[in-house]
Amino acid sequence: MKKQCFFFLLSFTIVQLVSAQSQDVLAIRKYREQNAGNIINEFVDFLTIPNLAKDINNILKNPEFIMKMMSKRGIQNVQLLNATTIGAPPAVYGEVNVPGARQTLFFYAHYDGQPVNPAQWAKGLAPFEPKLFTAAIDKDGTNIPFPNDGNYNPEWRIYARSSSDDKAGVDAILNAYDAIKKSGMQPGFNIKFFFEGEEEAGSPHLNEILEKYAPLLQSDLWIICDGPVHQSGKKQIVFGVRGDTHLDLIVYASKRPLHSGHYGNWAPNPAMMLAKLLASMKDDNGKVTIKGFYDDVTPLTPSEKKALKEVPSVDEQMKKELGISETEMPGVSLSEAINMPSLNINGMQSGNVGKMASNQIPTYATAVIDLRLVLGNDWKRQQQKVIDHIKAQGYFVTDHEPTDEERKKYGKIIKIIPDEDGMNAQRTSLDLPIIKKVINAVKTTTQAQVVLQPTMGGSLPLFLFEKYLHAKTITVPIANHDNNQHAENENIRLQNLYDGIETMAALMMMK
Repeated sequence: MKKQCFFFLLSFTIVQLVSAQSQDVLAIRKYREQNAGNIINEFVDFLTIPNLAKDINNILKNPEFIMKMMSKRGIQNVQLLNATTIGAPPAVYGEVNVPGARQTLFFYAHYDGQPVNPAQWAKGLAPFEPKLFTAAIDKDGTNIPFPNDGNYNPEWRIYARSSSDDKAGVDAILNAYDAIKKSGMQPGFNIKFFFEGEEEAGSPHLNEILEKYAPLLQSDLWIICDGPVHQSGKKQIVFGVRGDTHLDLIVYASKRPLHSGHYGNWAPNPAMMLAKLLASMKDDNGKVTIKGFYDDVTPLTPSEKKALKEVPSVDEQMKKELGISETEMPGVSLSEAINMPSLNINGMQSGNVGKMASNQIPTYATAVIDLRLVLGNDWKRQQQKVIDHIKAQGYFVTDHEPTDEERKKYGKIIKIIPDEDGMNAQRTSLDLPIIKKVINAVKTTTQAQVVLQPTMGGSLPLFLFEKYLHAKTITVPIANHDNNQHAENENIRLQNLYDGIETMAALMMMK
């Protein structure tokens, strides 16, 4: 009897788990399984196209390829949306009007990628020559040919620039619609598509496109497909992004390099000066000490605080994965940390090191500071707080190489070059009625918890959608968290691409 009860409960549980994933999603999965070869072949062709926004000769080949992808799928009104600035990469637009639909969803991804240094990629890898591996290369994955029979192991990975950030987003969105259409179903909303070409360059002309085409770009919600799933592997919905801005700093000392024996202890050392200046900006607990740095932060709402508490902790997992034993802010979780403004040093340089090192006092030292912003911060105001702090440390701040007169007059001289294309943070309320539909739709695609994250650690120009379109946005990421985006050896795990197709399809079909 106990044995019979056990099998009854087991069967009941299996039925519950299967039914948690809707029949529509199972139909999408069946289509994807039957067409995996064609899906990946097209994706690989897409990845071979170089996509640095400043590479004018190649970047325009990307929207041309996307337009062919869209037209092949029967998407209507496919066109390029050009900025008013001549030469800026265009956005790609298309639409699907659904009979009886009263609301409209926009699906966004970007087709441009980060700059590449091929010499930094692993042996045998080239940024725009996609390669298939049996696993992550740092987990003993080996290179194998792309199979001719379309049989792919979901744990395999494709290595190429933008394989995860963000051509995977473009691919998942378009294949989601293709799967819906060819499975005999239809979306529950009118669907519009928007694929940007300058996101990795800071979206300097996105405002022009949004303003120029505002009537065409109205919708009830923008769904942004960019970034990684939660580090636990669970799907997540992100309701906001941090803003971002940078400052380039150059501290000057002697006009020519000096022998460290003859002049050490006497001539100012710009590397030491810069190190002390940077150290003055944070305390031993990782808190930024710049006056007013946290003053204008908009507090999380009760719903956002509740969601934050329910985010699974991955701190120990990530410390082990990254090979670190301590975090910068003791007692603050990763999820809490990315909901706070931050100050990071992206890079420092002064003199030479390694085999090129010499016994000298350098003439200058330079660093790049990255400021991540949360709701309430203004990127220009945040820059000014840092500049005011530097002045308070006794520095003369200039925007040019110091003159001889300035060198005679001031003991501490620094040139500051502020970023002119910063972006503010954005956050959408968890309590909007349409958001509940989004959450329920994503839940139909997985048996695991769906993580609700108030803010993503990275930055996207979502405040522009709010400013020019008065639009609400949410981000539904699909890439694996260890995808190496923005760095060498970028990759996408195939199961993440597959899951992304199902997730985007579920969102298109939500009622």
